[in-house]
Amino acid sequence: MLKKGLSALAILAGLWALSCSAGEGDTPQTSSPARPNIIFIMSDDHAEQAISAYGSELIETPNIDRIAREGIRFDNSFVTNSICAPSRAVLLTGKYSNLNGLRDNRDEFDGSQVTFPKLLREAGYQTAVVGKWHLKTEPTGFDFWKILIGQGEYYTPVFKDEGGRTEYPGYVTDLITDFALEFLENRDKNKPFCLLYHHKAPHRNWMPALKHLKEYSDRDLPLPETFYDDYQGRDAARAQDMRISDMYLSMDMKLHKEYYGEETGTGGNRDAKADLSWVGSYNRMTEEQKQAWDAHYTPINEEYRKANLKGNELAEWKYQRYIKDYLRCLISVDENVGRVLDYLDQNGLVENTLVVYTSDQGFYLGEHGWYDKRFMYEESLSMPLLMRYPAVIEPGRVSDAMVLNLDFAPTFLDFAGVQAPSEMQGVSLRPLLEGETPEDWRTAVYYHYYEYPHGWHEVKRHYGIRTERYKLIHFYNDIDTWELFDLQADPSELHNVYGDPEYQDVQEDLHTRLNTLRQQYKDDQEL
Repeated sequence: MLKKGLSALAILAGLWALSCSAGEGDTPQTSSPARPNIIFIMSDDHAEQAISAYGSELIETPNIDRIAREGIRFDNSFVTNSICAPSRAVLLTGKYSNLNGLRDNRDEFDGSQVTFPKLLREAGYQTAVVGKWHLKTEPTGFDFWKILIGQGEYYTPVFKDEGGRTEYPGYVTDLITDFALEFLENRDKNKPFCLLYHHKAPHRNWMPALKHLKEYSDRDLPLPETFYDDYQGRDAARAQDMRISDMYLSMDMKLHKEYYGEETGTGGNRDAKADLSWVGSYNRMTEEQKQAWDAHYTPINEEYRKANLKGNELAEWKYQRYIKDYLRCLISVDENVGRVLDYLDQNGLVENTLVVYTSDQGFYLGEHGWYDKRFMYEESLSMPLLMRYPAVIEPGRVSDAMVLNLDFAPTFLDFAGVQAPSEMQGVSLRPLLEGETPEDWRTAVYYHYYEYPHGWHEVKRHYGIRTERYKLIHFYNDIDTWELFDLQADPSELHNVYGDPEYQDVQEDLHTRLNTLRQQYKDDQEL
């Protein structure tokens, strides 16, 4: 009997699914593949610069690279609003922040709206989400969910499910994978599945697994070329509060109070009780874990106390401490992605499973002297995107087509045989995955960031357009400034050429195209 209240669209999709063989997810397909299983892997704040498939010289990520090697890598993949919760709302709804109602991390997600997991579930998929959720309201549209509370903790994290909250001993990246594999093992094998497998790492405050603490201990990593950017000609960039030099000695550098006299920075929020936050995170470890942690960090902390660092020396010390812990966290992510890929191998699920690896946005790894994200500059606007689906995607492909996190929902629905609702603003990536780039594919992307003056890091509100070569940004609210960058001549975005007569025609064209995009995405209200 058909479920009461299903839409005609979902009924047709369900009837279509019944025509496919039972257990379709477990049987490799050689032609006309059945609806694929979907595993959507998303880390938090994983920069392209820290994936070896993107040419990183900082880290080797062999398991994540495997998805690229056996599938496709997107080199122009972008986020619509570079901050955690808004990015997640966009991927679920296929709608920009102005329409899905979640503009910054203070907002709560309206779980009553249409999302792709709901539509997949109606169409016969078994749906699940494990790991980071960060949307304040409980998940809807999932058969199984087990999520972190807020940002979650690295050690002994608390997870919430339909039965309530439970604290689990162990390391968060391993635990999230344990729960993902538990779902895969216990799923209904007569249904295709969609699993959202979402990591906390490598989100701040970058606490590595104990077994990886010694990675990078034998060397320092090079400073980015723009580490000492002076922000000339970029007023909003100068006004931010996300410099590595201003990171907390406690929460970020993991120094206990006995190793420093007073905090040397603001950490992005002058009112934060960073020392208490660090004590709380540290005390989540068991005594045995603390011993292993202290054995590694105490000598480093003693050296810091004796060195009495100031100025650039302190900033560069903080950079090394930050980047090494960030990368160590990613080693665990890569290992655990490997666990999931191995499970697919061992259970005959490779051929008809669409595997996606991405991040909720990009991140600064010292470029411009920064950490965090938010700005429309390349490091945070760009997000990694790797996809594998052997039944459709030829291995080793690279695409330079412009894609957005807005496109995930319609893509998954397309492969499931479900028509995307007209309210979804993204487009399916299926043609690109099948080797065809439609003639009318987008040639520009639109971006809008809202979290100012509330929240952290003092990044001004702004919106803008990025084309293949140029980027135009308008910072507004308490300021009114424009920035224009020629990404071909100035890939590091150091020189604002807005108002330069040489770029007058480009500037006028970008203004026109920006206004068109704002109308297209229904974000053209007066600001």
